[in-house]
Amino acid sequence: MAIIIIITVVLMNVLIVGLSFISPLFWWLLPFSLGFLILGIHDVLQTRHALWCNFPIVARGRWFMEEIRPFVQQYFIESETDGAPISRMFRSIVYQRAKNNRDTVPFGTQLDTYRTGYEWIGHSISAYNVKDMDCQPRVKIGAKHCLQPYHASILNISAMSFGSLSQNALLALNEGAKKGGFYHNTGEGGISPYHQKHGGDLVWQVGTGYFGCRTKDGKFDADLFAKAASDPQVKMIEIKLSQGAKPGHGGILPASKNTIEIAEIRGVEPGTEVDSPPFHTAFTTPIGLIEFIQQLRKLSGGKPIGFKLAIGRKSEFMAICKAMRQLDDGPDFITVDGGEGGTGAAPLEYSNSIGSPLREALAFVDDALTGFGLREQVKIIASGKIISGFHLVKNLSLGADICNSARGMMLALGCVQSLSCNTNRCPTGVATQNPALFKGLVPEEKAERVYRFHEKTVHAAVDIMSSAGIDRPESLNRTHIFRRVSQQDVKRYDEIFPHVKTGSFVSGDIPARYKLDFEEASANSFKPAGHLSEVESQTKVVG
Repeated sequence: MAIIIIITVVLMNVLIVGLSFISPLFWWLLPFSLGFLILGIHDVLQTRHALWCNFPIVARGRWFMEEIRPFVQQYFIESETDGAPISRMFRSIVYQRAKNNRDTVPFGTQLDTYRTGYEWIGHSISAYNVKDMDCQPRVKIGAKHCLQPYHASILNISAMSFGSLSQNALLALNEGAKKGGFYHNTGEGGISPYHQKHGGDLVWQVGTGYFGCRTKDGKFDADLFAKAASDPQVKMIEIKLSQGAKPGHGGILPASKNTIEIAEIRGVEPGTEVDSPPFHTAFTTPIGLIEFIQQLRKLSGGKPIGFKLAIGRKSEFMAICKAMRQLDDGPDFITVDGGEGGTGAAPLEYSNSIGSPLREALAFVDDALTGFGLREQVKIIASGKIISGFHLVKNLSLGADICNSARGMMLALGCVQSLSCNTNRCPTGVATQNPALFKGLVPEEKAERVYRFHEKTVHAAVDIMSSAGIDRPESLNRTHIFRRVSQQDVKRYDEIFPHVKTGSFVSGDIPARYKLDFEEASANSFKPAGHLSEVESQTKVVG
């Protein structure tokens, strides 16, 4: 596209010169046409903006719209439907932080504080000075069976695989993670050279396709897993059970993105659409899942093992908790992916109507682990539209220990939300395997933006905590966040999501809202008790 635009501008200059011999009036157009040519050449050669490089001259229209945004922003905020203006505001925050620009705003709040759903944190008269606090806090992940615990940042890069993202995007993400000291989740596409080049910490995600550790027929290969997991750069392993954007559906890699290189890394045929199965074959029951976790921990030399899921039937998660109690073992961490999470490709109904939203899912997982007396052993990671410092604080208050962000990191890379992730035509080179497009994304430039976005967002979260009189992330709880539930009523999170007593599910003191799910849960089956087969019913484990 860049070559076509430049050639067009050159031909325009030639045409104007030719017409000037017919009429001197055309000479007045020549300085403008030459200016466009110089501007186009500059855009192609610069490295800061992928859009300018891939679409010289014409891409500058986006920056023009950004310049006039302040004049029209208030109109949109007051007139658009709930959610749209907020999304635009947080997108602007990411861009400003990533580019190291001032991210303060004048003239007060830009949100309708009387809108149902508006949330805030209560500040404290006894506030802390943020300068006296640790502005890059760490959280230890690794329970009693873990031999190589990992200390993670409270904000990290969520799962995005090589295939969904370009090689240059992954290089930038991993270099940013290395510089900032936070981890980079590989996504389910396996570990690529672009995840490894800069040495940033990795969380290796193992999905239902077992990419990077699969046999020819798509089953789990223990030897291949052990070899990859022994890499010192791999700090943790995450078993992907389901994804918030398309739970129960499996991943999709379009054939146009499945290059020879990607196919070799994944162990599949190139040029074919790769659909990950919606279920695992290495295990079929909650007990089997815990045993699989034990196997991976042993094969990896004792590294933290966890799983990622979107919450569907609550009884299924309680069944996993019962299996953890029965075997006295379990994951070192659980990643809770909200139904509002993003993806490069998913059926519309899955994106909009399947899977629990993050807030409800996160509170439930925290309650379930607490009720079963397992919360101290397992760290919770929240994932799903987490972009700002307040997003971090809100999810930590609700029960998370740390958070993952995909959307925020993509925006820091230069994503303009063109909604073409599934077409291989991403104009910024982030979500494409087309060399003509991803060459415009210069990893060294974007890595710095990823690093700055992380650093400033975590600092913003710590700054908010200091104003609330909280000196460390683990001190946050549901009493700190307020939500307007109607025009007249405001409730704290602990009123909306009441706390569960530690061990109450074991002692039999089960809150009424969880009794049915508890009774349906069996460590021997993911199916609710009322749907067990005759064989499963005979071997049902109660707790």
